Amino acid sequence: MSEQNAQGADEVVDLNNEMKARREKLAALREQGIPFPNDFRRDRTSDQLHAEFDAKEAEELEALNIEVSVAGRMMTRRIMGKASFVTLQDVGGRIQLYVARDDLPEGVYNEQFKKWDLGDILGAER
Repeated sequence: MSEQNAQGADEVVDLNNEMKARREKLAALREQGIPFPNDFRRDRTSDQLHAEFDAKEAEELEALNIEVSVAGRMMTRRIMGKASFVTLQDVGGRIQLYVARDDLPEGVYNEQFKKWDLGDILGAER
């Protein structure tokens, strides 16, 4: 029983440290003038995007030049220099996003994107 209590105490300490780190990151965002907005609106879910576009070829999608907005929890992130891949999970499933440094406003890729944590909720538009 004492092992379970020790394990539970360790989990509480880990959770407290995680909450502290997230609050510090939020404070840093606010100091940079980023107000931590919550007014982002998605227009499609991942399952809707898959149903609508999975059968289309890349060239066809580029010609359509469709703008969409999605939002979800960041489940994976692979940073590869000037570009990255992010997997978002929303109510409909998962979708992978390609994030190119040069497609973002100056400084966002290095100063913000690389500091986001797995589990953070993100919105993306194109």
